[in-house]
Amino acid sequence: MSQIQLNVDELKTFMNHMVTNNQYIQAQGKVPVTVNISGDAGLGKTSAILQLGEELNLPVVKLNLSQLEELGDLIGFPVKEFKVKNAEGKTLWVTEQEIETASAKGYKVVDKRMSHAAPEWIQGKGEGGILILDDFTRADVRFQQAIMEICDRQEYVSWKLPKNWHVVLTTNPDNGDYNVTTLDVAQQTRFISLGLKYDVNVWARWAEKVQIDGRCINFMLMNPELVTQKVNPRSITTFFNSISSIEKFDEQLPLIQMIGEGSVGEEFSSMFSMFINNKLDKIISPQDILTKDEGYVLGVLNDMIGQDDDFRADISSVVATRVINYALNFASSHSIPQDMTDRIAKLTTDAKVFTDDLKYYIIKELLNGNKSKFSKLMLNTKVAQMAIK
Repeated sequence: MSQIQLNVDELKTFMNHMVTNNQYIQAQGKVPVTVNISGDAGLGKTSAILQLGEELNLPVVKLNLSQLEELGDLIGFPVKEFKVKNAEGKTLWVTEQEIETASAKGYKVVDKRMSHAAPEWIQGKGEGGILILDDFTRADVRFQQAIMEICDRQEYVSWKLPKNWHVVLTTNPDNGDYNVTTLDVAQQTRFISLGLKYDVNVWARWAEKVQIDGRCINFMLMNPELVTQKVNPRSITTFFNSISSIEKFDEQLPLIQMIGEGSVGEEFSSMFSMFINNKLDKIISPQDILTKDEGYVLGVLNDMIGQDDDFRADISSVVATRVINYALNFASSHSIPQDMTDRIAKLTTDAKVFTDDLKYYIIKELLNGNKSKFSKLMLNTKVAQMAIK
């Protein structure tokens, strides 16, 4: 079955709709729709849903199905229940431990059954939440069959998910590269499936937000093709975090190469070493671009990016992306000082470090990303004229 491929931002937008839609159809007495997210290892399938839960203020329960050994850990363990009845004819089901209390209140046992206690992971949970069933196609067939019941009815035998809970499955592609079970048509038609893809610009925005070393962000923006099935964003982030305390990369190249070969492999590590040898790790940071002395900043940018035949379009593009992401991240928790507004206006009008297309792109992205914080840019006549082209 073909799947639409979404990046992390598109996935979160899609899931926002599914949460809202599930709430709508559940109010009509219908069962919420389950979503299956398929993608290579390390792309961020699970972390994207964890982020969504935080943004929507919904608690998230994550079960690693490939690590569960007892079916009861997923569906609850079997318990014997007894139907009791009092003199007025009122009946209820109680557990074996509750019989004595019921008897003291005048109830007598009239029937019995085998049931399932609610599993520990759902006990005490209130309305609203997300259930992530990780590695669905790596799970034992018994777990998969039980999950179909949860997807179909949001319940299992004698317990139910609370209202406004949303079930999300995660899987790896069934393409021969992963040890997974092939899903049959009966399983595939019980949920909506979509694929997750890597997008370097989305990754760069996330990296800016979580403060991945800026030198490493620059490297990824210049070499997005290095992300593969084996060298995925998770292993790359591990590598970057392992070298972030090194102040001067060029003085610790052997150590960096060693760490790289142990995390992202020889090819990636060699490309990163070349990046350092070419002094591209010295690219001025977006914070310095927007806050340091204007003359100094423009001088550094002109020397680094060059002009005419020596113009480095790749560096110019990286700097533009970093400035956008830094400014938007800064704006999410700060007011924008006039000095920063003026600097952005200068960079996108008079300065020659960006092409006209990049200047327009910077203004468009800032206004689309946080119009209320960057609206003062439009008070600059040159910026306003460029923005409406």
